[in-house]
Amino acid sequence: MQNQKSILYLRTNNANMNYLHLDSGFTPFGKSIDFESFTFSGGEPHIKIKETVKGAVTITQRITSFNDLGMILLATDALRRMNVKEINLFIPYVPAARQDRVMVSGEPLSIKVYAEIINSQNYQKVTVFDPHSEVTPALLNNVEVIDNHKYVKQCLETIKDEIVLISPDGGALKKIYKLSAYLGGIEVIECSKKRDVKTGKLSGFTVYANDLNQKTAIVVDDICDGGGTFLGLGKALQEKNAGDLHLIVSHGIFNKGFEELESMYKTIFTTNSFRNVASEKVVQIAL
Repeated sequence: MQNQKSILYLRTNNANMNYLHLDSGFTPFGKSIDFESFTFSGGEPHIKIKETVKGAVTITQRITSFNDLGMILLATDALRRMNVKEINLFIPYVPAARQDRVMVSGEPLSIKVYAEIINSQNYQKVTVFDPHSEVTPALLNNVEVIDNHKYVKQCLETIKDEIVLISPDGGALKKIYKLSAYLGGIEVIECSKKRDVKTGKLSGFTVYANDLNQKTAIVVDDICDGGGTFLGLGKALQEKNAGDLHLIVSHGIFNKGFEELESMYKTIFTTNSFRNVASEKVVQIAL
């Protein structure tokens, strides 16, 4: 069963702001400007704004394909041709944020490609939620980053046990220690893993603790894609005598479904930044 709540701190409604919600399943600010969109038989997306627009506009979009980005660009052009002077963008999930380094010769620096396309539109403000690393906000112009702190705090309100925060790997350490400080200094357990950069295969999950003494372990990360990291980490935590396991991810892609994750984690928390999900053990919190 999908359990949707609302993160009110994201709902920064402005009486003078118009909102263009390009994804009908993602309407974080209520009523949208009236429009219609479709894809031509040749594969080209198209949009037609059906009402007169006065004042500033915030475009919202969940980007799950390159066509979703294309629709943003087309909407921006349509608004500018209607003489809209101030246009903002809210994209909670930043595509290619994980591709922030070139690991193997012949690959692109994908996040830079996306950032340059977005920057070319000269938005007044670009708002993103819990980006993968500091590379994304460094590359985006006029960016506003919403961290995961209040979201995680809301998730933890349903867990009354003695808890420890689990950092899945070295890349998450800086963010998780900031989160711990925000939450009042909850103990952090550091972990690591090995990844073959050519194949992407994961191995060598290590938990840097001798005995977790049945404490409830809260794994916090920005993205769950296939879930391999969290399955391998979950087994390693169980071997270190962890109690219940809970998973909190900001962006839930879940391309392999939930069955294996649900067998290991008592609760899986996510937002609707990428997709709407419906599963018994998944608590989805609406942005």
